[in-house]
Amino acid sequence: MAQLPKVDVVFVGFGLVGGSIANELSKHTSLQMVALERGPFRDTYPDFLQDHFDEWRYAVQSELFQNLARNTITFRNNADQTALPMREYGSFLPGDGVGGAMVHWNGASWRFLPHFFEYRSHLENRYGPDFLPEDTTIQDWGITYDELEPYYDQYEKTFGIAGKAGNLRGEIIEGGNPFEGPRSDEYPQPPNQIAYGPSLFREACEEIGLNPFPQPSGNSPGTYTNPDGMTLGACNYCGFCERFGCHVGAKTSPIVMTIPNALASGRVEVRQFSTVYRIDHQDGVATGVSYYDANGMPQEQPADLIVLGAWTLENTRLMLLSGIGEPYDPQTGSGVVGKNYTYQTGGAGATVWYTDRILNRFMGSGANGFAIDEYNSDNFDHTGLGFFGGGNIACNNTGARPILGSGPLPPGAARWGSPWKAAVKEYYNRSVNFGMQGESPAYRQHFMDLDPTYRDAWGDPLLRITFNWTDNERRMVQYVAETALARIATAMGGQIQQARGVITDYSIVPYQSTHCQGGTIMGADPATSVVNKYSQAWDVPNLFVVGASNFPQNAGYNPTGTVGALAYNTADAIISRYLDSPGPLA
Repeated sequence: MAQLPKVDVVFVGFGLVGGSIANELSKHTSLQMVALERGPFRDTYPDFLQDHFDEWRYAVQSELFQNLARNTITFRNNADQTALPMREYGSFLPGDGVGGAMVHWNGASWRFLPHFFEYRSHLENRYGPDFLPEDTTIQDWGITYDELEPYYDQYEKTFGIAGKAGNLRGEIIEGGNPFEGPRSDEYPQPPNQIAYGPSLFREACEEIGLNPFPQPSGNSPGTYTNPDGMTLGACNYCGFCERFGCHVGAKTSPIVMTIPNALASGRVEVRQFSTVYRIDHQDGVATGVSYYDANGMPQEQPADLIVLGAWTLENTRLMLLSGIGEPYDPQTGSGVVGKNYTYQTGGAGATVWYTDRILNRFMGSGANGFAIDEYNSDNFDHTGLGFFGGGNIACNNTGARPILGSGPLPPGAARWGSPWKAAVKEYYNRSVNFGMQGESPAYRQHFMDLDPTYRDAWGDPLLRITFNWTDNERRMVQYVAETALARIATAMGGQIQQARGVITDYSIVPYQSTHCQGGTIMGADPATSVVNKYSQAWDVPNLFVVGASNFPQNAGYNPTGTVGALAYNTADAIISRYLDSPGPLA
């Protein structure tokens, strides 16, 4: 194995986390940095300009996603089953390339509710110590909303997030989310122009006394220049966001807003097609990383500081492959690496079909819509309901693309042949969908470990996921469907309405969201967490592990905004504290 010249910092993965931290280091230090990314460097021009609307290539054939023939995961619902490999894309879509999953994301960018960072304490204080299910392992994060708020603000201004404040320095602002935590500043951009279908949803919510607000969005409503001089274009509402790169540079991502500025420093080198398989360490100090280069040859890159900022599953897998931290054992409850795998609870949804109006569903953007938060987390009283948790309810016009978005069809419509074609023609442009994006609590029996049987293309064990819905989530979904979704659908009118609120076992086959969390969770105690409040590994202080893998449980929101805040929190800690005195920060 070739040992390369030592650098100051090496990034494993170069997306939201790596790009943000590298950009901050490039502005405030003279460090030499190397970024290792398993995929290629794609950019607005020319990569997405010429064939952006090729739904078959990007949405069906998974052009921007990890190659499952080289590395995948195995899955089972419980420990009594034998996990099997995911051979085709379904439940989630890990990105592949510089910029990470933010290149192909929809653009929904939320802040978590303040009490969610102290969730276990909050629920036990409000409802008593016996309120939570015995097997839940939710825990406080070891960091508060107030501590993270400046970094949420920095992320939003750097990435040009559009929205409307609902709580500005403690004052509730009309038109925004009245449940959100206090913000130090307004969103850097006003809300998007919002499509017809979500506007009908907004009117219905207001009619029944709810408080709809524009969904915070990374789809730029106009030209925006961030504090570093990086510029977003204006969204043209083409409807090709999720699974696609943006052909006009209007969907915010690291390849538009941070990485170009970092590269301009001349002190950041990106190595494409580089697959890291181990974090090298000795006596509690990381010495570098080992990886396969673009030619498949093993290389060793020594470094003084390691930032592990890959996707949730790969962050966890690399910690396990490297033997850093104690692997989690669900039988004894000991260990921490791989603990508290969570996802995003769906299943509560509704559709309204109209026969008297055209809705232009093909127009829109990834986060184009209105939302309500009355049924999120603990914003409503859970006394006597038999469950905890909830989620945001949103109605978005993301673009009804012809292959994967020709439906939905109303109950009783044909599902095959000429009658199906006629039904698609009749209803394609006449439906509105909305639903809950629910939180996913952590449980003792849900975890990640290394599969004992299946291996990747280089011979290393695949990551194994053990996960299922519990009765808590089933009750939550049913309650929200009956209490909220059905009422909203009725208020929206329409000639046909349908509300759904039943989930059984989690399946990895259909796509649901790419929101996987846990595995390298953060906290205030090394006995129950992998990293501290600065995302610094307890066992290896020159290793920072950053991402949604830090979440002890997932909220009823998309994780991207909180990952961004954690990244800027880590960057500040490295620059202002770690570099002057390397060692544990907490």
